Amino acid sequence: MDHFTFADMKKIKRENLGDLVPLELFRTIRLIGLYQALPMNGKGTTQTIGRKIGEELGVTSVNELFELFENMKIGIPTIVREDEKGMTVAIHDCFCEGLPVMEGKMVCDLEGAIMEGALTKIQGKRVSVREVKCNVHGDEHCEYEVRY
Repeated sequence: MDHFTFADMKKIKRENLGDLVPLELFRTIRLIGLYQALPMNGKGTTQTIGRKIGEELGVTSVNELFELFENMKIGIPTIVREDEKGMTVAIHDCFCEGLPVMEGKMVCDLEGAIMEGALTKIQGKRVSVREVKCNVHGDEHCEYEVRY
């Protein structure tokens, strides 16, 4: 075996500390480690990482993907609009909720890329996902435009 799978990530054997890490650790890795340390706020890196994660999730429907987002505490997704060309997905209770507002900043590209990778695999064709709203930008929730 030369790479990890999502199934491998579920194999947790921490007897004392269990399966949870604090949200502030995740935020630190994402927003200080990647967003602030890499060129272009790490966007290319987080998109590549997110797409790969999405492909590995093993979900077979939008409902399964949304349930996984909620179970993994990524956020609570709801479809705002849907037609034959795509959909708009709002994410409530996103990891960035409560962070300081920084107008012009969108920081949830990893979550969108995870969605993109999973939906591309589910649809069997290229899907594009773009973050259009973010709590950090001052919006009421994070939101993504999905194009099939």
